[in-house]
Amino acid sequence: MNELEKYFDLDFNNKKLLEIALTHSSFANENNCESNERLEFIGDAVLDLLMGKYLYTKHKDYHEGDLTKKRAKNVCESALVEYAKECNLKKYLLLGKGEEKSGGRNRVALQADAFEALIGAVYIDKGLDETYKIFNKVVLPVSLEDREENFVDYKSYLQELVQSDKRTLEYKIIAEKGPSHDKEFTTRVYMDEILMGEGLGKSKKIAEQNAAEMALKKLAMRSIKF
Repeated sequence: MNELEKYFDLDFNNKKLLEIALTHSSFANENNCESNERLEFIGDAVLDLLMGKYLYTKHKDYHEGDLTKKRAKNVCESALVEYAKECNLKKYLLLGKGEEKSGGRNRVALQADAFEALIGAVYIDKGLDETYKIFNKVVLPVSLEDREENFVDYKSYLQELVQSDKRTLEYKIIAEKGPSHDKEFTTRVYMDEILMGEGLGKSKKIAEQNAAEMALKKLAMRSIKF
């Protein structure tokens, strides 16, 4: 957890709050301690505020409805999972034995909830200004604002599909071209070292999503349920 603090340049006054933010209800039930659900509630509200202010300032020509739609897309579960993955949040989760054994560490809902709880913990412990350390380092760089309205998190779907079979996924960047301001990346996704898909994108994350989409289509063609 100290590693996570250093990543965000945070220094909790109450270290217990950070621990609670990473505590899933399964662990809390087994160890008679508090889960992250209450902090998740606070974090949800704080993230709404931070994203709302950012969009209000950036898009001065947007009406209320436009801003509401933009905010919703950037704080939905798909977005939260991307933010959690960016800081490898699943590594720090405290899970019950059963949840851990069943692959809970890779479940998107758990990661999304923990990310909100982390923001809630920082807000309670350090105040609103400090929450911008997370917002600026993780949320803005990987936000879904400039993606298509019908964005689908193919990476998460693929991960959930293969985790039940205890298979591994690995994404590899095999090429990048173009100037620094207009790069294009080529990424391949491997399942147990077997090439499953390849994708192109203007960012590494988009390339990975496109590779995952191809992998899912390949699995569907083989009549594998997902």
